[in-house]
Amino acid sequence: MADRSVPAGPGRRMPRERAGSWPVLVVVSAGGLLGALARYAISVALPHPPGAFAWSTFLVNVSGCLLIGVLMTLIGDVWSGRRLLRPFLGVGVLGGYTTFSTYVVDIHQAMTAGAAGTALAYLLGTLAGAMTAVWAGAAGTAWALETAKGRRRR
Repeated sequence: MADRSVPAGPGRRMPRERAGSWPVLVVVSAGGLLGALARYAISVALPHPPGAFAWSTFLVNVSGCLLIGVLMTLIGDVWSGRRLLRPFLGVGVLGGYTTFSTYVVDIHQAMTAGAAGTALAYLLGTLAGAMTAVWAGAAGTAWALETAKGRRRR
């Protein structure tokens, strides 16, 4: 039986399957860095006090969900053969960009500041906005692809 491992350092060997995951880890990391930097820039541009509606986080999460809907439709219908595209854009860029952990912290801060109404509006508004955005991104992209196919047939 052949040795199915690759060198992993002095006296150690790594299974070939794990050695092949390095490109995925690299693109997820690079994408995560880009997404986190974009999110940070938006949070700096649109700051909010603890009891106020967190517009920057809302904008990031809803726009990120819209882009996830677009991306998943394009990957499924147009770019299916690109192994590193989904990890880079989906897990990396959009995973680093969206921030549902900050969403929870924002809700907690609004509650602590005595702004229960704002916290509830933010909680429900973000959920509704995010779910609607994913659907709109996927449906809009599917419609655009079908329209483009119809135009090419003419």
